[in-house]
Amino acid sequence: MWTPTKNQKFGVAIYNFEAEHVQQALRLDVGETVQILEECCGWYRGFSTKNRNLKGIFPAQFIHLKPFKIDNEGIYETVTPVEDPVVQEAASVLREWGQIWKDLYVVLGTPHGDQELWDAVRKTMMDIADWRKMLITGTLTSDQIGQIKLKITRKIDWGNRRLGLDLVPRVDGEMVDPDAVSVVELYRVHVLSAETSQGHTQGLGTLAKKKDRRKAQSHHLFFCMRDFSYHLGEDAEVFFSLYDACKGKFISERFLVKLSKEGFFNYVEKIHSNCTIFTDLGSADLSSELYIVAHVVRVGRMLFSESVKKSSSHSYRRPHGVALFRLAPSVLQGADGEVRNDVELTGKLFSSDEKDFWQLPELVLKKQSNKYSIMSNNASYGLVVSVKVVHGELEQATKENPLLLKNVCITKKLGFSDVIMPGDVRNDLYVTLNSGEFERGGKSVAKNIEVTVLALDVDGQPLECIYSGMGHEGSTEYASMIMYHNNSPRWNERLKVAIPIDQFGGAHLRLEYRHCSTREKNEKKLFGFSFIRLMDDEGGTTFRDGSHELCVYKCDERARLNNPAEYLTMPFLSKEAVDCIYSLPFQRSPKEFIVIDTLLCSTKLTQNVDLLSLLRWRSAPDGIGETLSRVTRVDGAETVKFLQDVLDALFAMFSTDDGNSTQHSGHVFQALVFIFSLLEDTKFEHFKPVMDAYITGHFAAALVYKGLISCVKHLSDLCPQNEKQEPIMRCFRSLEYIFKFIIQSRLLFARATGGQNEDSFRIDVDNLFESFAHMLNMHLENIENSQITLLEHLQGACDQLCQVLSPGEVANHLSNLFNATPFESTRELTRAKLNAMKNSVNSSLFDDDDGRAVLLETICTHLRQHLEGRQELRLCGDVLSDLVIVIHKHVKSHYSGRLPPSLHQDVETVMLTLFDVVVQLILSLERTAPSSGTLVACLMGILQLMEEAHYSRLWDANVGADAHRLRHLLYSTTVLLSDLVRAAVFPSDWFVMRMVTNHTILTAMQEIAQPLISTFLKQGRFDNQLWSNYLNLAVGFLTQPCLQLEHFSQQKRHKVLERYNDMRVLMGFQILSMWHNLDDHRLHFIPGMVGPFLEVTLVPEPELRKATLPIFFDMMQAEQQAKGNFKQVETELIDKLDILVSENKGDDEYRQLFNTILLERVRSNDPVWRESGTAFINSVTRLLERLLDYRNVMQGDENCDKRMSCTVNLLNFYKNEINRQEMYIRYIYKLHDLHLPAGNFTEAAFTLQLHASQLAWTQRMLHADHLYPAQTETQRKELIYMKIIENFDKGKCWEEGIPLLEELAAQYRIRLFDYQKLSEVLKRQARFYEEILSCNRHDNEYFRVGFYGLGLPLFVRNKAFIYRGLEYEQIRDFTQRIQTEFPQAKILPPNTPPDDTIRSSDGQYIQICAVKPIPEPNPKFDGLEVDERILKYYAVNHVRCFFYDRATYRGGADKDNEFKNLWIERITYTIESELPGILKWFEIIDQRIEQLCPPQCACETVEKNNKQLKQMSLQYRANPHDNIQPFTMRLQGTIDAAVNGGIAKYQDAFFGPDYLHMYPENSEHVNRLKVLFNEQTLILEGALELHGKIAPLANQPLHRRLVEVFEDLRNKVRKICSTPQSQRSVSSLQSTPPPPLTHRRADSDPATEFRRIGSIINSPLPPLPSDKCAASLSSSSTSGHSSQRSSQASSLYAHFQSASHDDELYAKPQEWDEGVGGSQRDSRPRSAFITDSRGSSPKSLTKSLNSDYVIVPSSKAVDDSQRWRHSRPPSPHAPRNSGTHDSLNTSWSDSQGSQESLPPLPPRGSEKQIRSVSLGGEEDVPPPVLPKRMGKKIRTQSLYSNIL
Repeated sequence: MWTPTKNQKFGVAIYNFEAEHVQQALRLDVGETVQILEECCGWYRGFSTKNRNLKGIFPAQFIHLKPFKIDNEGIYETVTPVEDPVVQEAASVLREWGQIWKDLYVVLGTPHGDQELWDAVRKTMMDIADWRKMLITGTLTSDQIGQIKLKITRKIDWGNRRLGLDLVPRVDGEMVDPDAVSVVELYRVHVLSAETSQGHTQGLGTLAKKKDRRKAQSHHLFFCMRDFSYHLGEDAEVFFSLYDACKGKFISERFLVKLSKEGFFNYVEKIHSNCTIFTDLGSADLSSELYIVAHVVRVGRMLFSESVKKSSSHSYRRPHGVALFRLAPSVLQGADGEVRNDVELTGKLFSSDEKDFWQLPELVLKKQSNKYSIMSNNASYGLVVSVKVVHGELEQATKENPLLLKNVCITKKLGFSDVIMPGDVRNDLYVTLNSGEFERGGKSVAKNIEVTVLALDVDGQPLECIYSGMGHEGSTEYASMIMYHNNSPRWNERLKVAIPIDQFGGAHLRLEYRHCSTREKNEKKLFGFSFIRLMDDEGGTTFRDGSHELCVYKCDERARLNNPAEYLTMPFLSKEAVDCIYSLPFQRSPKEFIVIDTLLCSTKLTQNVDLLSLLRWRSAPDGIGETLSRVTRVDGAETVKFLQDVLDALFAMFSTDDGNSTQHSGHVFQALVFIFSLLEDTKFEHFKPVMDAYITGHFAAALVYKGLISCVKHLSDLCPQNEKQEPIMRCFRSLEYIFKFIIQSRLLFARATGGQNEDSFRIDVDNLFESFAHMLNMHLENIENSQITLLEHLQGACDQLCQVLSPGEVANHLSNLFNATPFESTRELTRAKLNAMKNSVNSSLFDDDDGRAVLLETICTHLRQHLEGRQELRLCGDVLSDLVIVIHKHVKSHYSGRLPPSLHQDVETVMLTLFDVVVQLILSLERTAPSSGTLVACLMGILQLMEEAHYSRLWDANVGADAHRLRHLLYSTTVLLSDLVRAAVFPSDWFVMRMVTNHTILTAMQEIAQPLISTFLKQGRFDNQLWSNYLNLAVGFLTQPCLQLEHFSQQKRHKVLERYNDMRVLMGFQILSMWHNLDDHRLHFIPGMVGPFLEVTLVPEPELRKATLPIFFDMMQAEQQAKGNFKQVETELIDKLDILVSENKGDDEYRQLFNTILLERVRSNDPVWRESGTAFINSVTRLLERLLDYRNVMQGDENCDKRMSCTVNLLNFYKNEINRQEMYIRYIYKLHDLHLPAGNFTEAAFTLQLHASQLAWTQRMLHADHLYPAQTETQRKELIYMKIIENFDKGKCWEEGIPLLEELAAQYRIRLFDYQKLSEVLKRQARFYEEILSCNRHDNEYFRVGFYGLGLPLFVRNKAFIYRGLEYEQIRDFTQRIQTEFPQAKILPPNTPPDDTIRSSDGQYIQICAVKPIPEPNPKFDGLEVDERILKYYAVNHVRCFFYDRATYRGGADKDNEFKNLWIERITYTIESELPGILKWFEIIDQRIEQLCPPQCACETVEKNNKQLKQMSLQYRANPHDNIQPFTMRLQGTIDAAVNGGIAKYQDAFFGPDYLHMYPENSEHVNRLKVLFNEQTLILEGALELHGKIAPLANQPLHRRLVEVFEDLRNKVRKICSTPQSQRSVSSLQSTPPPPLTHRRADSDPATEFRRIGSIINSPLPPLPSDKCAASLSSSSTSGHSSQRSSQASSLYAHFQSASHDDELYAKPQEWDEGVGGSQRDSRPRSAFITDSRGSSPKSLTKSLNSDYVIVPSSKAVDDSQRWRHSRPPSPHAPRNSGTHDSLNTSWSDSQGSQESLPPLPPRGSEKQIRSVSLGGEEDVPPPVLPKRMGKKIRTQSLYSNIL
């Protein structure tokens, strides 16, 4: 039995579980997380977290259980593992991105693909997965974990932004819980998160906690020397230092790397000996042009030579070369916290003359290449180093990069850093050997001078404190480089002297000068020295920084220097030695000197005399005044170094021992203020903790508080009178520390005296604040800056006062100051006041109930005034935001659920004071205003704080006597909320913010409903506008995009449901409740609310739909009761439904629910309007079906045809079912717009004709719309006509455009008298006629397409259509196009009808075959000889009937002769409308099947061959010079092969003695086949005669062979026919009944049907008239002609009964012109109306035929039903007759008045007219005069010869 789990709720699959053979099993992959619901016998039941809707069972052994926690226990409970939040978020993000990444991969090869994004997402996912793995392992330190988490969150935020996902608000890298913070604070987090996210290219995260994160003040450069490829041959020293090219000086100490002569890799003195970190670089340093300069010094012989192998006894330091490495901004300016890899830099060594070595870096930078050169090197690289920038304090940076920075030597900056830390202890003296000037000393060459620097203590003992470079231990002396033979050397060498503080006082530096010989045996010879005393013995100050010229004293014995006392009394500076008049122990060389630079960086020693005198004030009390006046001129860095001592001295001078002031109290206060103001400097801000520590630990002046208060008050009182405000402003800036000393002094005094003088202290404080208030209340321009400064720094003083006064008292003082500041003040003062309010809100005063109550009322009052005046809206919004946040935190701190009275009152104060003004202000602001978002968040925060009692209090406070104020408030609130819902203030990716806002609005709307019901409904004060606003707000809320859960991922949807439920359902039931309360007032909302409620019901939530759909029944009922119908509901519902469904709303489920629910309500309530209501509901249901079909095919080029079909369905629905003309026209133009891009110009024109047919030629004015301006009906119809004509022109359907042009011409000529337009129309009409005759138009093919299977859309499911193909489109291309439109469909073979299994299956099947059109009769061409180019158009256009032939064999196919059993199944299709039309296809509405027996098939085959022979003969007679090869092959194939086996096959099949005995019913077809063979021999005879004339000599042998074979063929035909040649036509015609009328050949060419009418070319010759055969002439000639017409035109053989007519006659034809058959004939197939190529009239073309006769048909014409139609009837055609014998007339005369619909026959001429036979010439000649009756017999063979 399955039991719910308690302790097993969450787990991870550790094996793959395939669910193939287990019922209800859940398939799992390794790593997939599952939530467990139940367990039973080792099995679990639950679901995967990636698809919560699919539940199943899985083995318990496959699951690893994990600790979990349950949130929101219940139906929407969430079980989450107890893991690090970042780990959980990473896993969730990887799942979500994984699906997106796959989708990106699918579209990579398409135009929408983005390879770069796909690669970036892939890399990011891999990084996140790797970092998550590192977190899970648990092997990282806490600092490393923090770094990894930071990286993960940064990557997640970057990826979300790139993928367009929701912004994740974070605090310290972790997601914010929206339930734990106020909506205002959440807004701020979103703002900061968005700014941070957008500010980084790779997404450095959205760490959005509001905190004092200043940009890192200190930066450090990690340096490592990687390689040195130069070979020096001796040891070397490489000094690295930082050089600022902008300032032109070095800014760091030197770092030393020593190299052995073997090379870099063979010398490793110790670990990290080649690495250092340059510390304390400021932001200005990083932004400057910074270089690393490497000085290479060779250590060895004076002059190096490779040939000298012996090692030197002396080592000299000799200059070698310099390398420079530029630190690019990309290396230095990494963002705070950004992790960067080491950057490797490569440089070459530069060398120069030794005299220029000191300035070689500058020469290289200035590119003075004439003074330096690049040193040669065997390797491709020179000196290789790597650098990396780290940020923050060095201690923290070392913790963050322990492997990189641990045990690495530090190379400090020259001078103090930008930030001086209190704990820094430094005492470094930097000495730079600059230059020297020495005498030659009697030598012929200059000296090789070496300078040795020593640091000696007071006893003359050397100190190990000299550092030539960092990275090595200190030494007692330093030897400089030697410039070879140079008495004026310049070294520019810098060394560090780090003398301990206790030894610095008596220490001095000594510089010894020696001459170094190049000879190895000579020792270095001392010839002089210099010295420096480091500290002044009298003043106690150190040697000043700067450049100093030292005296050089002669000395050649080192022993004389052992006693420093001998020379320390001598002057050491050249300027001092000049004035020296007493004798000295050592002789000074007046022409020799040395220049050095010194720089002292010490936190314990000072060079400032003024500061020293201040510290020693007691030794010189008379100079206190002067000393205090000079304190403000002391450098701040010097002051803070001795902060404690300075403060002790100042407070000792401030008052006497009994607390009275002294004469210097004012100057002391000024000095104190100066020191306090120093701490505001960012350079010294880190000394604030030192100051605080001094106040709490060392300050002991218990009596100074009164004097300090007095000084501050004195300055405040003097403020209006004093012109110089700077001292007063400096005092106000220091109020925080002044009050810190005041409070500490008061506490010390109270502790010492037991709390005496407390009242006096309060009075002093009150007086001080009264002075402040008086000063703030003044309107004086000169004190405005002081007022602003006081307000800015006031809060610091109040915070300190809270230690000795109650928060309420302090709040009263502060409130009085706010009230004292005038409202009508300058903008700067107003801003200062608001900032002061902001500071007070965030202070400890607001944590106290009394203090908060006092300040809250004052602040809200001031905010209301400024908001009403629209002053400083952004700052007011910030103050209000802080206020709401603080109150929300206090509300959240009370978990009992019931607020204490103080907090309840605070919320009420804010609500009553600010709610209405905030609403009005937001309504008046633009959404793009800077303060708009903040104010909206504040409003949401206020609503979030309000409880039911607060809403009631708000309504009561505004109800009044007539409820006008309440109405105004409700109206403004609902309008604002509607605006917020529909035009979202917050960006679309702020999903969390939007959901919290929506939840707040939902709660508010539930409360707003109460006064609507109680005040504006039930008390007789119904307000339609208020209720409409409310209902529209509810609809807008429910339908807003961010609440449509079906568009979210499953995980996101689950989170929303877990936290907020489905707010749409909650709001839907709220709407339903309000609707029910309306009762009799519902009619006010018809039809206005029909559309909004329809939008609600379209939301895809079943419960919501079921609840809200009955509202439409209520609306119908209400309107029916009031007006007797529900026309408004009907109209509005249909209009809005069309719009909303096109916006992708609604589905088939909605259609079913709409029909079911409303019909059920109609049946259950049984209203009087039941029938009309049922009809309306069914009509809307059908409309929904069509709209949904239309929407489903709206996208994709492959769905263009589907869109057209659905559009036609809709326009027919709007016209025929509900008669909505505006909707009908709307969809006409939608269909038109679909046709144009597809190139269906003809169909587009027919579509526009639908609109044109709705218009008349009147002057009625029509309204403007999106397509046409306001104009008369005539103007619009004219405009539409022009569009139609243009489209017909593009579609080459000029025949359709001509009637429209004629109609326009008539309007211009008769009614409008616009001859200009008339001329243009007539020109266009003339051009159309020309195009018909001159343009070559391709006949479109037609195809039958059957759609089968339930998987297809409703509008084509199990239906068949006839398609009109594109121009030049064959069946293969057409099939491919259909398959593109239905890619899932399978193509069925065309010869197999689909059975019921296919029709009822869920798949998609399509059957395609080519069909032939059956032309419609066109009476206007009857009796006329019409050019084939004119007739050809009507053969394939204006058609409704088509046929398809399928070959079958009865009894099996005969292998020897397939013609015996070959039957044809002919299917005739009738479609619902003619083609072409408004679509390129129409549905088949009728289908008839008939069988053609084998002789019929044979007749059609022979007839087709005869036709082709005739056409080819005419072609070559007109163009005899064409290539004769096709003509020869056709003749040979016909004569030699004898038509697929020839006459022998047909003789064997049909002409045997037994065939007619077995199949007597086929006798008529057998006889007709004989006639066709006879005709074929005649055609071949003429063709051979023509071939013999035009065949070249090479083809004459083949021609003679063909003539011989033809004689045999003709004999066979004569034998088959068994009649004499002179009587074969008559006997054949008399013995062959005409074929059935309903049969028509599939391969006939209707375009040539008419050219044979009235011509003897296409008819068998009749016999001579005689009495014996008179009775049969009419029948035989009719049969002959009808068979020809039926076979050539429509492929249906019609049956005619023989009839005798005395009026049938033979007419002697006119003579033909002698030029017939000339080479000037047109090469195109000729029509029956042939004119002479020379343009002669038919009368002149009869001479050659004066002895021949032609048949003149009967005067009785065919019946009207067989005539061709010109215009298309508006209604569908009636179905055609089957065409049997009984349905036909027995004679031509009988058929004249018949109205039966028969298959079209070629038109016949009357007995008064005859179509002339013309062989070229003009086409517009009038018909010829009828010939007279002739009695002469026609010569058959000669006639055919002349014709062919």
